This record gives sequence, structure tokens and C-alpha cells, in this order.
Amino acid sequence: MHEYMSRVRVWGLSCPGIPEEVGRARRWTRDVLRGSPFVDDAELIVSELSANAILHTASGLEAGSFHLALAVSEQVVAVSVTDHGRTGTAPKAEHQEQDAEHGRGLEMVSAIAHRVVVHRSGQGHTVTAELYAAPSPAEHIARSMSVGHLNGHPSESNNKRS
Repeated sequence: MHEYMSRVRVWGLSCPGIPEEVGRARRWTRDVLRGSPFVDDAELIVSELSANAILHTASGLEAGSFHLALAVSEQVVAVSVTDHGRTGTAPKAEHQEQDAEHGRGLEMVSAIAHRVVVHRSGQGHTVTAELYAAPSPAEHIARSMSVGHLNGHPSESNNKRS
């Protein structure tokens, strides 16, 4: 059993459902995650999910809006975009032809994120993409040594008997 403490900070932003707000959402994400190894991937995910909310849901209608949340810890960044719904189906990644100009956003998000979850929320949907920190080489070695194995082989003790 492993015990750990995790500090999670959460930020939120509500945006009018107009295309110019996608840029604002990207800049806000970059500001919140400044210095984080997740910043580039999170910014791209925010851009795609925000654009999808505006293009494919009631968020893009007059007086529509979308909501963005970032939950950040040392190990995970979760990016969530909530739309105003009014679509017949839940968002899903679909394979597009190579020359298609649209329709690759959620597929791209799924390729970048470690996990993508879509769930119904109120009148619309929330799409959450999670980015996980890879353990550093030192952490990987420490974990391997703590269970007595390194690279799949038992570690040898320095106290050998003759």
C-alpha cells in the first residue's frame, strides 16, 4: 500500500460562445500552467474542446457560453470543457479522411491525452482530458529498487556470504 498526499488546485473560466473566446481560453490556460510540462498539450486540448463546444452545441448560439476548468496537481492536469448541449449525441472521436478539413478535434485530443471522459452534465456535456506526468528516471529506479527489482531482475545484496 502506498500513501501519498496530493495537492490539487482548480481554476475555472466562463466564456461567451463566440470564436474569439477560443483564443482567450488558450491564453488563460497558458497563464495558469506557465512553467508546467503540460502547458503545450493542455493549450491544444483547450483549443480543440472549446472550438467543438462553439461549433457543435448550443454554446455557439446567441447568448451561449462554455465553461473551462483546470484541475492541476504535480502528477495530473485535467482539462474540462462544459457545453450547453442541445445535440442529439454525446461528443465522440470519429475517424476522418486524410483530406478532411474538420472533424479531427476530439480524435486529436484522444491521441494527446492519457484519458478522455465524456459525461452528461445538466443540459450539456463535459469533456475531460487528463494528462499524466511520466515518472522521472530517478522515480522509476527508486520504485524498482524498493521492490527489489531493477530492469526485471532481482537486485543483488552487497552482503554476500562466502
